[in-house]
Formats: sequence, structure tokens, C-alpha cells
Amino acid sequence: MAKPVVAIVTGASRGAGKGIAVSLGSHGCVVYVTGRSENDGDAEVPGTIHSTAREVTEAGGTGIAVKCDHADDAQVKALVDRVIAEQGRIDILINNACWQGNVMNAPGQFWEKSLDVATMIDVGARSGFVASWYAAPHMVRQDKGLILFTSSPGSMHYCMGPSYGAHKAAVDKMAFDMGVDFADAGVNVASVSVWMGSLTTERLLGMMEAMPALREQLEGSLESAGYTGHLAWAIYNDPEMFAKFNGRTVIGAEVGRDYGITDIGGKFPPSVRDGTGASPPQYFPYKVKM
Repeated sequence: MAKPVVAIVTGASRGAGKGIAVSLGSHGCVVYVTGRSENDGDAEVPGTIHSTAREVTEAGGTGIAVKCDHADDAQVKALVDRVIAEQGRIDILINNACWQGNVMNAPGQFWEKSLDVATMIDVGARSGFVASWYAAPHMVRQDKGLILFTSSPGSMHYCMGPSYGAHKAAVDKMAFDMGVDFADAGVNVASVSVWMGSLTTERLLGMMEAMPALREQLEGSLESAGYTGHLAWAIYNDPEMFAKFNGRTVIGAEVGRDYGITDIGGKFPPSVRDGTGASPPQYFPYKVKM
């Protein structure tokens, strides 16, 4: 009997990370759920790593909660070491951990907001690199693996300020550059960045409840928080994973349509391309590499 796929989903106490983790659980994966929240009240929005891990198990997988502050490299190393010690492999890494705070949505220009918003560049872009740095050698030895960054069209248009935009643009480019290294190594490991739509996260649903105009704008166009988890499963199991996805930034809704993966109400979620006019970046094959 084949062993279950082993996944790490970072920043999975709530939001997209929680949804992705539970979706991977529904496919029978062993999912390591990371985050800092162990008790409700630890963050502005409800949700804990333990509640997510329980939902992963209830969905049909095995959820394992690991408290991990992704601003601390030593904790990330300990996480990866633990997964290898317990499972012997890492098949899927979802880089979703990202600092978030209500101050991101505060009015004003970037210099009028708290400097805390800069944390998103650290726990977001840098933390994704660190988790990948620790996981990649194991995937390379296996000659199979998927590193997926959760991103958005905010990398290509203004969205909540420069720290958010820098984070998303960074992970898109990171997926491309990691893909170059995987290709040069000749291994079946792919890195991809996925643009998600407006998600049914606790934070956004709360904002919609408080802002009727926003609710009217978004109603009927939301993508479920777990949709990208189903995409990750489909991508990982695609025999052409590397050729189709390595180094690319893709729109999740469009990939899901290609795979026939429906979402809320049995429908395909709308593409963010239609709502924003933005398209994923196209990088050039020219290399400067020693």
C-alpha cells in the first residue's frame, strides 16, 4: 500500500493556510500544520493550529499541529527535521505563512501606517525562502516534490500598500528562480506561485459583514479558502508537473478550470485576470549564474 503524501502548510491556523491544509487532508495527506496560534485569542482573528489539525484529520487525512514562528529560522529547521524524522520525506510544501494585521487595511499612505506592516516582507517573502531552503534538499534526494507559494495579483497592481506588493512580487520571482535551480539540477521538483482570488477567509468575511458595500462588491465571486489545496494535489499528481508548472506564476482559478476542479456551488471560481486586468509576470530565460 502506498504511503500517504506528506505536506507542510505554513501559516495554517486560519485563512488560506487552514483551507489548504484541510483540502489536502481530504485527499488523505499527512499534513503538518504550522503557526503561532495555539489558543483562540492569540491573534486578531480566531483559529489555532490545533483546530486546523483536527479538521485535517476529520477530512480524512492526518493533521499534526506544530507551533512554529516562521520569523525564527531555528524553529523552521526544527520543523523540517521533525517531519523527516517522523515521515522520512516531504512531498509538498505550501509557503503561506505571512504576517497579517488589521493595520494593513487602515486608511492613509504607507508612511502613515504602523511600521509593523514591514513584517510582511520578513514573515512572507523571507520565511518562504527559508522553509524552501530547508525542505528542498530532501525533495531533491527524493527526486519528487512541489513547493507552492500562495500569491495574488497584488504583485502586479497596487494592493494595501508597498509591503504587501513587495511580498507577493517577491514570492512570484522566487518561484521562478528556484525553478531555474531545480531545472539545472535535473530533478523532478517544481516550484510554482499561485494567484488566489478573494477568499472565504475569516478576516475577509468579517470585513464583508462590517462593510455592506464590500459585501455587495464581492458576493458571488469568492473563491473558497481551500481551493488552492485541491490545486496543489492535482499539480503534484500530474505526470507533467515539472514541464507545466516549474518556475511559473499561475492563476489558480484558471488552473482549476483546466483540471475541472469546481468550487463554491459546484461552479468554477472567477479568474482574477477578469477582475483586475492583471496577468502573471513573464520572466526572461537569460541567466547570470556561476
